[in-house]
Amino acid sequence: MKIITDSVEISTQGNTDIIDLTQEIVEMLDKADLTQGNLTVFVSGSTAGVTSIEYEPGLIKDLPEAFERIAPTEMSYHHNATWGDGNGHSHVRAALLGSSFTVPFHNGKLLLGTWQQIVVIDFDNRPRKRSVVVQIMGE
Repeated sequence: MKIITDSVEISTQGNTDIIDLTQEIVEMLDKADLTQGNLTVFVSGSTAGVTSIEYEPGLIKDLPEAFERIAPTEMSYHHNATWGDGNGHSHVRAALLGSSFTVPFHNGKLLLGTWQQIVVIDFDNRPRKRSVVVQIMGE
């Protein structure tokens, strides 16, 4: 089995900014020249997460609204009282979403659904530069 670790650097606007990384990840898999295995995407930091969605305009609006209902920005958070940085909601949202996403691949292709893209969601309350690690394991 071969293991390849790569990364992509992204700039985000924060505030539930959703970045589609599918094309970059497909290119990494193509370059790896592996037939089958698993690919894991991991975002460094405690205020962002990774998932898969249908990356379309309606859902790009729906998802931030859903997170606002689950962990409202203006709610009182103990984290904010401790650190004063106002991003307690960001940490809660990122913890709920998770920092990694794994997808299998076969015949050199990700086994994503037709309308499924891999996205990073940055919940922080300010723009950020993020390192997204992609690890490919297979043969």
